[in-house]
Amino acid sequence: MNTTQQTLLPAYDHRPGTGPTLVFLHYWGGSARTWDLVVDRLAGRDVLTVDFRGWSRSSALPGPYTLGQLADDTLAVLADAGVTDYVLVGHSMGGKVAQLVAATRPAGLRGIVLVGSGPAKPAAQVTPEYQEALSHAYDSAESVAGARDHVLTATELPAPVKAQIVTDSRTVTDAARIEWPQRGIAQDITEHTRMVNVPALVVAGEQDQVEPVGVLRDNLVPYLSQADFVVVPHTGHLIPLEAPADLVDAITAFAPAA
Repeated sequence: MNTTQQTLLPAYDHRPGTGPTLVFLHYWGGSARTWDLVVDRLAGRDVLTVDFRGWSRSSALPGPYTLGQLADDTLAVLADAGVTDYVLVGHSMGGKVAQLVAATRPAGLRGIVLVGSGPAKPAAQVTPEYQEALSHAYDSAESVAGARDHVLTATELPAPVKAQIVTDSRTVTDAARIEWPQRGIAQDITEHTRMVNVPALVVAGEQDQVEPVGVLRDNLVPYLSQADFVVVPHTGHLIPLEAPADLVDAITAFAPAA
């Protein structure tokens, strides 16, 4: 796998293989390695994973850390990697970024997979009070562990994965950490999402407390012109870590290797 870090370009890993390339965009609190359990099950596929600006190996990059900047960064990474035939797979915050990228109708984009995605229309639960509380979810290792065990997951994860979640959620610059709860989560992107003109697959976790099944069905699917909807049983918000095999099955059915 080729690992790239250039000045002002987010770090990314590109493993050559059979296309179309699967381009993975992580959640608020995650990193490129959030997708390791998924990528490991995609032997032979061309895959690209990104550390968003401000997070993990990209934590030294300057702001802004807005959703629009993350979308621009994604397009810049694709150009740098020479990826011209691809499917975006975005989780949570990464799903909202994927919608913004797809709205520009870039050449080579075949489809988008939105995994527990931030919806196009913010949910009713996203009040100023909710945003303020959320902005403190990753203040310490202890607060991350509490969010992980009581909000983000519905299943028991192996100890190394649990530790990874804490490390990734804390390896972030402060401005990037608060951008999503203070602004990104409340941003209405319905007019952008309506512009998406490729097939979409929306994947929901049956027990997701962060982006519940009903929110994705009501606040995301109606704004996509071509959307299939899949619910992964017994899983919470961290679908790539809780149910990687089920997610791989959904992705490969939607975007089989050429």
